[in-house]
Amino acid sequence: MIAIVDYGVGNLFSLKSSLGAIGAEVVVTAEEGVIRRADKLILPGVGAFEDAAKLLEKTGLGQVVVEQARGGKPLLGICLGMQLLFEESEEYGRHRGLGIIPGRVVSMEPVVPRGYKVPHIGWNALHFPKGRPADPLFRYIREGECVYFVHSYYASECEESVIATAEYGPELTAAVRRGNVMGTQFHPEKSGAVGLNILRAFCEMEEGL
Repeated sequence: MIAIVDYGVGNLFSLKSSLGAIGAEVVVTAEEGVIRRADKLILPGVGAFEDAAKLLEKTGLGQVVVEQARGGKPLLGICLGMQLLFEESEEYGRHRGLGIIPGRVVSMEPVVPRGYKVPHIGWNALHFPKGRPADPLFRYIREGECVYFVHSYYASECEESVIATAEYGPELTAAVRRGNVMGTQFHPEKSGAVGLNILRAFCEMEEGL
């Protein structure tokens, strides 16, 4: 069973519907016991980093997610949910994240060329790091297939964890992995068949991998 962590921020209905479409057993929950019993966790998120981080702390769900991830349970962060996996964000100040993956979340405005719109909204191709096999999260897709992004900030100083990038001027972090913890800056649940295949691969992840 996959638990989508409901801490008050996130597009939960479309994510649950997408997982249901591929036959996954899924529940949206804010209950600590359900989260602990789940086989896998998804941390969604839309909106401001600071607000989301405060909600995770206030509800106590942030600590539960960290404990479960460190115990080997597969965890997928999506969009803001991925950013929250990092140590800190500079979005409107400096704010502490969950610290599961080393790195920082920074504004894309200083690095994208003049004329590029921020936030970055739209479809972009995924590129995999050269010299390494594609991550198991992408076992059912090909390099160059497109996914849907909506973001103004991106993960930086995390090169060892990057498993995919997308070109928006420079190559920006599109997906990361550190052991059993994964994150996608894009929205698989809004990325059509490609996104469903990524979610399918996550559903097949085993604990401890």
